[in-house]
Amino acid sequence: MADIASPPAAAGPAGRHHFTAWRWHFYAALYVIPFMIVLAASGLVMLWIAVLSDINGEKTRVAATGSPLPVSTLQAAAEAAVPDGRAMQYIEPLAPGRVAAFRVVAGDVGTTVLVDPYSAEVVDSFPWGKGWYDVMTRIHGTLLVGDLGDRLIEIAASLGILLVATGLYLHWPRGRTGWRRVLLPAFAARGRSLWKSLHGVTGFWMSLVMLVFLVSGLSWAGIWGGRMVQAWNTFPAEKWESVPLSDKTHASMDHGAAKEVPWNLEQTPLPASGSLAGHLAVPPPVDTDAVVAFARALGFAGRFQVNMPDGEDGVWTVSHDSMSNDGHDPGGDRTIHIDRYTGNVLADIRYADYSPYAKMMAWGIAFHEGDLGAWNVALDTAFCLAMIFLPVSGLVMWWKRRPGKAGRLGAPPRPAEAQFWTGAAILVVALGLAFPLGGAVVLAVVLADRFILRHLPAMRRALG
Repeated sequence: MADIASPPAAAGPAGRHHFTAWRWHFYAALYVIPFMIVLAASGLVMLWIAVLSDINGEKTRVAATGSPLPVSTLQAAAEAAVPDGRAMQYIEPLAPGRVAAFRVVAGDVGTTVLVDPYSAEVVDSFPWGKGWYDVMTRIHGTLLVGDLGDRLIEIAASLGILLVATGLYLHWPRGRTGWRRVLLPAFAARGRSLWKSLHGVTGFWMSLVMLVFLVSGLSWAGIWGGRMVQAWNTFPAEKWESVPLSDKTHASMDHGAAKEVPWNLEQTPLPASGSLAGHLAVPPPVDTDAVVAFARALGFAGRFQVNMPDGEDGVWTVSHDSMSNDGHDPGGDRTIHIDRYTGNVLADIRYADYSPYAKMMAWGIAFHEGDLGAWNVALDTAFCLAMIFLPVSGLVMWWKRRPGKAGRLGAPPRPAEAQFWTGAAILVVALGLAFPLGGAVVLAVVLADRFILRHLPAMRRALG
């Protein structure tokens, strides 16, 4: 960016391109800034709740005395703690000396019940999905306004990619500027020049991480995610030969805003109990103890989850995946469905069965959530702070160069001799095709500028 009020009348192509990129960077930021701050702040809170506390109380410690009791005994204690309650989900203790967790349902209300695995004593209980982590999840995903919030965030994330592209173009070394200016802040500068250096250097270092976050986040969004890439990468249930399918999908095992099943399985139909399909794994009677013993024998260790059958054709589901904070290795993802009557394994989906994009998402989501270890938590923390600093520093720079006249937005000046920029046009078209909502907004802005705004003198003056 340049500390100037208007472009030189006879600027060359590079200068005109600079002002064009700057204007797009400015206008995209007008929309993206509030969303970037909200998403970064809520993401940072979620990250550190998961680090310092836990999501469902699984880190609660108990005295490890003797051998753990049968899970059915723990389940009975959990159900007794909730009037008319029925356990629908079991979470294996993280390690010896930690509680077992159950989701117990009574009517439409879910309750988390923590049970000492050595004494069957109920340690604590609280509403399922009502903690601060869950509140931040809903803000992060929908701004608490449902599908509308999802669409607004998808537009912001799509325009965020445009911000990255234009920001890199503006900060890239050219002429007599070298890589030192790109990589290191100019702390000797003062005023707006210092803010500009800090803004550019921070954005440059975080650009790749920002793209990873934007793409992995967009893959959850309703349009580009749900109707395009997720639909194209959904695990095909046809691979389960002769297995009857339910009219429910794996997404039915999600609760509220929480995502509890792997990304590429959400749209896959669940198998249905009630046939002779599959191969025997759990000899009848198929109960909680038998299913958990089967999972442990397969090598499921530490935190894994068991979802109880829901309905007459429901299945037992044993799962371990990094996205649900079961472990730190997305390559260890595994989901198994068991017929509730025969004990036959109907489906066994592992990381190796994912599509290439789904494998990338398994790692991308784990990285997004800070699940890959201490280095990941540190990097995600720095990233969230950077995503708060970038819009704040951008606002400071705008304030320092704002026009003196009231009613003027102070947008970067339009190039005096605008020319068609082939490279930028290709980028905008590609982004528009890849991310439809963002593309629609860009197209609307271009058409409004071309056919409406430039013919309204007052509006043209306000926009600079």
